[in-house]
Amino acid sequence: MKILVFGGSGAIGRAVAHDLAQEKTVEAIGITGRRKNLLNATKARIGSEKIRVHALDVMDKKAVKALMGQYDAGALALPDRRTSYKLIESAMEAGFSIVDMLEEYHRRPDAYELEGMRLPKGISGLNKYGDWLHKTGVKTGATFVDGMGFAPGLSNVTVGEAIRKLDTVESAVARVGGVPNKEAARRHPLRYMITWAFEHVLREYMVKLFVRKNGKVVEVPALTDRERFRFNRLGVDEELVCAVTPGMPSFIYTRPQLKDFSEKTVRWPGHWEGVDTLKECGLLDLAPVKFAGKKIVPREFLLAMIRPRLAPQKGDTDVCVMYNTVLGTKNGRKTRIDYYMWDVADPKTGLSAMARVTGFPVALTAKYIAEGKITEKGIVAPEDAFTSDLYKRFQADLKKRNINILEEITAVED
Repeated sequence: MKILVFGGSGAIGRAVAHDLAQEKTVEAIGITGRRKNLLNATKARIGSEKIRVHALDVMDKKAVKALMGQYDAGALALPDRRTSYKLIESAMEAGFSIVDMLEEYHRRPDAYELEGMRLPKGISGLNKYGDWLHKTGVKTGATFVDGMGFAPGLSNVTVGEAIRKLDTVESAVARVGGVPNKEAARRHPLRYMITWAFEHVLREYMVKLFVRKNGKVVEVPALTDRERFRFNRLGVDEELVCAVTPGMPSFIYTRPQLKDFSEKTVRWPGHWEGVDTLKECGLLDLAPVKFAGKKIVPREFLLAMIRPRLAPQKGDTDVCVMYNTVLGTKNGRKTRIDYYMWDVADPKTGLSAMARVTGFPVALTAKYIAEGKITEKGIVAPEDAFTSDLYKRFQADLKKRNINILEEITAVED
C-alpha cells in the first residue's frame, strides 16, 4: 500500500512517516510540504527508500488531487485549520480517504478563531459546511477519520471502548496532555515546553467550547472546571492539574446518552495560574493595540517573546499523560472504567512523547483505512471507527510501539 502524509516535514508528520516506513506492507510513503529542502532532510533523517518527496502548495486543489490519485490513503499533520480544511475538501471531492489529527469534530466546526479558514462559495455557515464535507465524502466513497492522534484520538478510542463495555453510561471525562519532564519544567516559563504548534495551544486556551452537564449541551469558557489529581499508576506518582479545553467534542454528538462529558488538558501545577495572568493582562488577545506609534497584536508579540523560552533545550524531554474515567453500570452494579497512560520520549529514534502518541495512531489509522478495516464513508469519529476486533488490534499495535495503556474496571460502592 501507499500512504500520503501532508505536513511530512513537521514533528508529527515525521513521526507518521517514520512509523509507516517500518511497516512491511507499506511500499511507499509520500511526504508533502512547501520546502523541498526540509522534506529531503526528513527523508534523510528517517533513512528509508520508501519515502517520496512532493514539494507543493496544499492550497492548490488541482495539484493536490492529482497527487492523491497516486496513493491509497492519506494522513494530515498540518498545524492550522486553514490548511487542514482545504486538504479535507480536496480529499472528499476526490474520493480520497484520509485521517486528520485536528482537535475538533468537522461536522460541527468550532466557531471561534478560524485561523484563516474559508468556506467554499455557495456554502453559508460552519455547520452547513461540515454537513457538506460529510455528504461529499459519502457520495465519492471517501472515509475521513476525524480527530485521530493523542487527544483527540487515543482519548476518543479508549472512552468509546469503555462506553461499549458498560450496560448504561452516565459520565465520562478525558484528562490528557503533554508536559515537559519534571527537570525540564523547572527550566521553562509556565512549566511548559513546546512540542507542537504553540499558537494553536493558545487558541485552545481562549475559545469557548461545548460540554455536557446534567444531560444538556452547554457552552463554557476554556480553562474552567479545573481538577487536581494524583497519577499513581505505571510506576509513576505525580500531582497534576487539568482544565476544560476543546479537545474531543465529537462525543457531544456521537454519544448523546452521556449525562456529563468533558475533555481536560493536563499540565503541571502552576501552569494555569501563569496563563490566567497572561489573559488578565491582555497578552492573549488578538485585537490590535497601539504601541510606540504602531499597532501590534498582543498574542503575536507574546509568541515572539516566549516561544524561544519554551523551545526544548539540550537534554529536555517530554511526557504525555492520559487518565480517563467513565462511570455507568454493568450487570446492575455501578461500575467505573479508568484508562491510564504515561508515555516518554524515545532516545533511540529521537521522537518526543507527543510525536509518538500522536503520530503513531495517525499512521496506524491510515494503514487500517488502506487495508479496508475502516469502511464507513464520510466523516467518522474515532470512537466509531475502532470497535471490537479493530480496537484489540490497535491496542496490540500500540504495545509493539511501547505505548502502553492500562485499563482498570472497578465496582463502585453506593
